Formats: sequence, C-alpha cells, structure tokens
Amino acid sequence: MEQVLSRLKGDKWIWIIVIILSGWSLLAVYSSVGTLAYKEGKGTEMYLFKHFSIIAIGLILMFLSHKLDYRYYAGISKLLMAITIPLLLYTLVFGNKVNDASRWVTIPVINQTFQTSDLAKLALITFLARMLSRKQEEIKDVKKSFVPIMGAVCVVFVLIAWANLSTAVMLFGVSVLLLLIGRISFKQIALVSLGVGLLGVLVISIGPRRATYFSRIKGFFSTEEIASNVPFQEDKNYQANNAKIAIATGGLFGKGPGNSVQRNVLPHPYSDFIFAIIIEEYGTVGGVILLFLYLALMYRCIRIVTLSPRAFGAFLAAGLGFSLTIQALANMAVAVGLGPVTGVPLPLVSMGGTSILFTSVALGIILSVSRNIEELKHKQELDETPKQKKVIVGTV
Repeated sequence: MEQVLSRLKGDKWIWIIVIILSGWSLLAVYSSVGTLAYKEGKGTEMYLFKHFSIIAIGLILMFLSHKLDYRYYAGISKLLMAITIPLLLYTLVFGNKVNDASRWVTIPVINQTFQTSDLAKLALITFLARMLSRKQEEIKDVKKSFVPIMGAVCVVFVLIAWANLSTAVMLFGVSVLLLLIGRISFKQIALVSLGVGLLGVLVISIGPRRATYFSRIKGFFSTEEIASNVPFQEDKNYQANNAKIAIATGGLFGKGPGNSVQRNVLPHPYSDFIFAIIIEEYGTVGGVILLFLYLALMYRCIRIVTLSPRAFGAFLAAGLGFSLTIQALANMAVAVGLGPVTGVPLPLVSMGGTSILFTSVALGIILSVSRNIEELKHKQELDETPKQKKVIVGTV
C-alpha cells in the first residue's frame, strides 16, 4: 500500500478516502442490484463488472488529471464552457426523456447515455475559478466582472434547472460560495439570488416536471398515513418511507453486507437511496463512518485552499470540494428524510457512469493543485539547504 501511495502525488489522504469509497461502492452496488438484474434477466456479476470497470476508468482519469498542471485547466475551462452550453440546449431539445426529464444524450457508436449536467458542473466551477482569479483587481466593476461571471452562472442554471432542478440549485449554491470567497459584492449576489429564485419558481410552476416537483414537495410536508392496500404508484412517499424502514431496521451495527431487505423494495437502491441500504447493512456506525469520510475529504480540500499560493488553485479546490461535499450531504439528507426526494447520486458510491467519471476528474484537479503545493514546498527546501550549509561552514 505504501509503495502504491508513494507513486501518487498530491494529498495522500484524498487518495486513501477515494480508494475506501470506491471499495465500499463495489460492495454496496453488488448488494443492491439483485432486483434490477432479475427484472432485466441478467446476472448481478455483470453489473458488478460494469461498475468495477467504470470505477477503474475513473481512477485512471483521476490519475491523469492530477498529473496535468492545474494551471492548464484555466484554458480548458473556456473550451468546456463553449461545449457545455450548446450541449445543454441540445439535451433539452433532443435528449432522452425519462420521467418527463431530458437529462441524457446517447453517445453514437458506443450507444451509452451521457448526463450533460455532470459536464456542466465541472465546466462552470473551473470557469468561475478562472474568472474570479483574473478579475480580482477589478472585481467590483459591474460591467467587467459581475456581468460576465453571473451571466455564465445564470445561463447554466436555467438550462439545467428545466430538467434537473435539484442539481441546478446545488450548483448555484456552490457558485454563490465561490463568489463570496472571490469578494463579489454581497448586495450583488443577493440581487442575483433573488432573480434565480424567481426563475426556480417559474421552472417549478410551468416546467415539464412541475407535477413531479409539486407531488414531492407535498409528500415531504404531508403527515397523512397511507393505507397498506394502496398501490405504491399512488404513494408519493413510497421511496422515502421505505428508506426510513431500511435505516430503522439497520440498528447500530446493521444486518451485515448483502443482508438488506429493503433493496428488494426501493426503486433505486443502487443509486439515489444507496445510503439507506448502507445503513441497513452496516448500521448507524457505517453511516457515520461514510459521513466522516466526506467531511474529511472537505477538510483536506479546505487545507489545500489555505496552502495554495495562487488564487486560481484555491478557487478550484474550494469550488470542486464544496460541490462534491454538498452533493453527498444532499443525497444523505434525502435518504434519512431531511429533504424531498431528488435524483442526486452519492459521489463515488452510487452506481453510475458519467457521475463517477466527472467526480474522478474533479478530484484529480484538486490533487493537481495539491501536487503543485508539494512541489513548490520541496523546491523551497532545496533552495534553503545550501544556505544552511554555508552558515555551518562559516561557523566552523
């Protein structure tokens, strides 16, 4: 283990956390896909192999991303934004519709679906980091700084929110945190937040998923009991209630890996509600450990922010770190009943394709910033060593 970690640059604790989460993901997904495999007439081993392949590709992308100097991502962010906005528009018009939501496009030849909002998150955060670091001297200038920065945030928010409001709200929240760190006027942020809030209300009111949004919000605040003979299609709290059952029956130490009962009842135990299955199998102790891993990841990202000598690196680590942690906390909150049901996966743990891959790239960029800090520190130590030797010789 030490030999492997010695070849990896950047924060070693982030590498360790990623490896632990990836291993845990394999166990949890393998335990959760039984019903899906039965419905599609396939073996669970096939899903395990596919998930393992995606994780392996993700780790490779993470390694390659961390080897590239993070300063190159400033230029890459412009290209990503130029691709992202047309791609989001294309997804809304021609994307694959599932539950009245156009979130995916099919990649030709390989015939695999691709969720464009995952690319949009990475593109917007890296673009904001670039803009904020380069506009610090004129950050209070509305025309030169505020308009182009907030324009990009609002455009991406609207394009994502139309089909995926929860992801858009979290991305906007991360953007606001970055803007506050970047010294954008609080008054200006408040005005834009008010405008975005009105846009969100508009999306909920007239958007293609308005019925789903209203039913989920109503179900979250409803205390009405549902009779046992009511079909699950008519129970708006069906997923949330069964997730609570999984958590309640898990106890302190859980039923053990592979012994979940609610995995056969929950519609998406391998993605949206995988945290509930983990608590059922590994208990409250397992849930707390998983929560601690994400908080530890955020702590290591904040440490990188404080040590980064350049603003761009600090903004990158902060934005990407906040994005991953907020997404993880949102998924966990839904599973334990602290929020309405959303389709947000648990980073690096839920079964998925583009989510794992882009999360891995984001972590690789954070590690690239950390690697640069280590190299600068090592260089400073080498520069100071000859001076120390001269002092010793002079004393003798």
